Amino acid sequence: MTPFAAKIRQIRKARGISQKEMAAAIGVTPAYLSALEHGHRSPPNWVMVQKIIGFLNIIWDEADELQRLAKQSNPRVVIDTSGLSPKATALANQLSQRIGELSEDDLARLSEVIEEMLSRKKAW
Repeated sequence: MTPFAAKIRQIRKARGISQKEMAAAIGVTPAYLSALEHGHRSPPNWVMVQKIIGFLNIIWDEADELQRLAKQSNPRVVIDTSGLSPKATALANQLSQRIGELSEDDLARLSEVIEEMLSRKKAW
């Protein structure tokens, strides 16, 4: 499941809305919405994200978060390391082969480390 999928599913369920109701309201099939919520579809385009935001009556920060999550929710990621160092290629391959072995805590820690490293680099 992608971060975007988890968020829209959480909001939809909290509001007691069925997939069938939501699908009809935003102009997709229930099968498409189910696949989207399970992370089996690429993230929706901007127009579809806006339909979802409108239907769920999401405003301000929560709408911004949903748009950000949509951009980060492609379930099939390709990392092009051509032109990068051998270490970058090795890391990308290691992550692609073993990411399923990491716990949610491990993933959170790894993400935090990467964000910290990048923010230090921007501070220069």
